[in-house]
Amino acid sequence: MDTKLLELLVCPVTKGPLTWNPAKQELASRTARLAYPVRDGIPVLLESEARTLSDEELGL
Repeated sequence: MDTKLLELLVCPVTKGPLTWNPAKQELASRTARLAYPVRDGIPVLLESEARTLSDEELGL
């Protein structure tokens, strides 16, 4: 994920920062507890496409 692009993208739910998870090809919002998929290099920032992050994934 391009770092410049990552600086511009925000969570559509909280408007907070996203972190890149290269192993899962996802952008995560810790505040919203959601992970958004990246398909063919394109972030899919739709709440309906996101999955909920577990406590273990959040380090809780």
